[in-house]
Amino acid sequence: MNNVSQHDTGTGLLRQFSVQASAAGLLAAFVGSASSFAVIIQGLTAVGASQIQAASGLMALCISMGLCAIVVSLKMRQPISIAWSTPGAALLAATALPEGGFATAVGAFLVSGLLIVIAGLWKPLGRAVAAIPAPLANAMLAGVLLGLCLAPVKAVAEAPVYGLAIILTWALVARFRRLYAVPAAVLVTVIIIAMTADVSQLHADALWPQPVLVMPQFSLAGLVGIALPLFIVTMASQNIPGIAVLNVNGYRPDPGPLFSITGIFSLAAAPFGGHAVNLAAITAALCAGTDAHPDPTRRYWAAAMSGVFYILFGLGAGAATAFVSAAPPILIQAVAGLALFGAFGSALLGAVTDPTNREAAIITFVVTASGLSFFGISGAFWGLLAGGAIYALTHWRRKNA
Repeated sequence: MNNVSQHDTGTGLLRQFSVQASAAGLLAAFVGSASSFAVIIQGLTAVGASQIQAASGLMALCISMGLCAIVVSLKMRQPISIAWSTPGAALLAATALPEGGFATAVGAFLVSGLLIVIAGLWKPLGRAVAAIPAPLANAMLAGVLLGLCLAPVKAVAEAPVYGLAIILTWALVARFRRLYAVPAAVLVTVIIIAMTADVSQLHADALWPQPVLVMPQFSLAGLVGIALPLFIVTMASQNIPGIAVLNVNGYRPDPGPLFSITGIFSLAAAPFGGHAVNLAAITAALCAGTDAHPDPTRRYWAAAMSGVFYILFGLGAGAATAFVSAAPPILIQAVAGLALFGAFGSALLGAVTDPTNREAAIITFVVTASGLSFFGISGAFWGLLAGGAIYALTHWRRKNA
């Protein structure tokens, strides 16, 4: 029985507050935002969001994941880092404009968030997601990411000077500190946009984010082509690795409630255009590691403070979206592609390492990357379906050999 009063609990939290942990939280929020906000905007725009709707979605994601990080970290006193689903946004960027436009996408976001909640509460669904063969899940993710990862090369072809400047900045900084490579590339891109784009035409009212409520539409194509793949990549590429990072650093939270909480905050962000909130993986290491604080019992302040900074960054979502909209699309795509190189390499390696399942994984990758679309359903679903069929046939033959 816990006899600690609320006053004692609050005093304990303040006593454990750490400037070092707060600095780690600021770094995590900056890296998480700067490294992938272009991917988020690209993804939302691809499924029909207007500039104002994309800004609203970006703001909703920042506020939702910020509040989620603060709540779970302070309640559990563990460095539970929260992020938006970067692989999910890349999936949206590779998805054809759905029938019904952004309203259909928002309906899919709601369904995906609901599935995440259920996966946390109902163990059979969570086990079903975990049972998806890792080579196929990795191959689907690699196929989704391929298009954006080609963008830096295309940028060099379309705008050689600017494209090379962005890539060289990324490559040089990565040689010294890979963590800062993408933010440095983002900074160079901002400078290029400021020098070349006509930013004087930006209206002041567009710089302040405005929450835009989108009435969702639901369709079978949106469910199968967006909601289901978004749920799978968010669980397989963010939530499950996020738990693994915490475990490596000595923290053992119960995964189910965490999945459900991120699903609830995803549901809160969806009506305003946010696609998915989930456990962080890369930035989780910043908050859960020794750099956050030598004392493991005080590192939760790093995750909590990252949430505070995410909320503050959300107030700049309108300016970020307006600025990006004034830029040549290929430059934004190039930065997004650089941000996804690591994820693409890891997914590709995970897809083809096992020779037994390599053929099924390659088929999944090729079909997904092809951009194939039937009945308004994106290639990610068909890739997983085709690869799954070959996977089942391969193992059936081996079983009956």
